[in-house]
Amino acid sequence: MNFLAHIYLSGEDPELKIGNFIADSVKGKKFLDYPDRISKGITLHRKIDSYTDSHDIVKKSVSRLFPKYRHYSTVIVDILYDHFLAANWAKYSDVPLEKYTLDFYELLHENHEILPKRIQHLLPYMEKDNWLLNYASISGIGNVLAGMNRRTKNQSKMDLAVVELEQYYTDFDTEFRSFFEELIIYTKNEMKKL
Repeated sequence: MNFLAHIYLSGEDPELKIGNFIADSVKGKKFLDYPDRISKGITLHRKIDSYTDSHDIVKKSVSRLFPKYRHYSTVIVDILYDHFLAANWAKYSDVPLEKYTLDFYELLHENHEILPKRIQHLLPYMEKDNWLLNYASISGIGNVLAGMNRRTKNQSKMDLAVVELEQYYTDFDTEFRSFFEELIIYTKNEMKKL
């Protein structure tokens, strides 16, 4: 899963949200350097990633892209799944997506000093183009994939995956919905153990 799903799956706990959001920028045991709930958010993020990567529905989505995008396929599916979460946001939250994203950016600003340097650097770009809100549109996802492609020095060709998103839109949507229901249950159970 990508940024929006990780934030959403953290529920209403601000520190858990921060930890879940920054987790990819915190390597190894460095998570132990953070306050308890943020540390637990990082742990939750890793559990969500492990569950996601091993799930049969996700593997089905990845297999559709693998012949063309190889090992980048899992990253692309993470981003596409965030699109389906954003596009169907009202099904999952009573808070409008625009307000939800603005509230989250405010939370990050309030806790700016604790964010890893990489996230501090990323935040202005993320906020300026409101990535989380723009996940809801195909053009927004296209922009995200284009940015990811630039970061791989155009080797991944991830920007082209919008073609597969449009071509297999219903398939990806169905897979996301089925998987996400299971992921919500899994995450709630894991949060009880934190």
